[in-house]
Amino acid sequence: MAKKAVASFKKGGGRTYSKVIKMVKSPKTGAYIFQEEMVPNEAVKDYFAK
Repeated sequence: MAKKAVASFKKGGGRTYSKVIKMVKSPKTGAYIFQEEMVPNEAVKDYFAK
């Protein structure tokens, strides 16, 4: 019988980074563009506050 793989290799921390997408108005054309960035979970609220 095959041995079942155990998922105990994870540390349980989960994801530590989030991908945030912010809509910003371009100063040149006036059109809206999307800014994508990977930020730590703790800094998500600070990213949108800027």
